[in-house]
Amino acid sequence: MSDHDHSSTDDHREGYNFAHPMPVPMLLTVFCILVFLTIVTVAQASFDFGSIDVAIVMGIATIKAIIVALFFMHLLYDKPFNLAIFLSAFVFVGLFVSLTLSDSWLTSKDFIPVDDAVITSTVE
Repeated sequence: MSDHDHSSTDDHREGYNFAHPMPVPMLLTVFCILVFLTIVTVAQASFDFGSIDVAIVMGIATIKAIIVALFFMHLLYDKPFNLAIFLSAFVFVGLFVSLTLSDSWLTSKDFIPVDDAVITSTVE
């Protein structure tokens, strides 16, 4: 046989070892945490926290996204470079959202759209 003969179990490449078997109890725990955070998000809608409602919901959604990325996208066990790329994307999205919101708060009194069109209907 030649030196290039590979068996089916020996076909992994350096840096591409992608087998991250996770125990079922860990996956169920992550699932329960995500369901709990979803319930908290829905329950939060029945309370009025004023202007921080959006911040609370976005915080919960960010926590859920981080949990999904770490466990279900295997970033917890992946190369640190991939985690850095993922986190830098989150930082830039947060930066763009915060700059957009700060611009909106500076230029308008509230987020309620104002219709500047003059109503010219006549009552007969």
